[in-house]
Amino acid sequence: MALPAGTRLVQKVSSTRLFAWLAPHVIPALDRGVHRLTRGKTLLSARMLPGVILTSTGARSGLARRTPLACMPEGDGPGWILVGSNFGRTGHPAWTHNLLARPDASISWKGRDVPVTARLLTGEERAVVWRALVVFWPPYATYQARVTREIRLFRLTPR
Repeated sequence: MALPAGTRLVQKVSSTRLFAWLAPHVIPALDRGVHRLTRGKTLLSARMLPGVILTSTGARSGLARRTPLACMPEGDGPGWILVGSNFGRTGHPAWTHNLLARPDASISWKGRDVPVTARLLTGEERAVVWRALVVFWPPYATYQARVTREIRLFRLTPR
């Protein structure tokens, strides 16, 4: 499969520490704006990677939390993989804590709201998915090499 123009450059840039520092402050805000303007049909970051808006319930607050995220759609059925890479930063992203505490969530996918259940992947199942993810988006390997924590992977399945 041919990569979109500029993908290799974006992969290289997204593997840098500067990107890891800057991206969490810029990309989600841009994605939320584009998502709103297109009435849920697209995310700016989806030009390189498929993306969703995850609506989870705050683990402590109980409030709805909307987070734009890259995802890997699963080819053999309706489902998505979410990667808690946090751009290769040291801590787990907040949305992963929310899904661990309250796995029922919803995503906005290509203009549709889809109720989903999230499941943390572990063991061999995680290892198989991780290998596919690194082929899908090589910077994930750089993110994992940068941190001591194991990056959390979640499988979302429609309810």
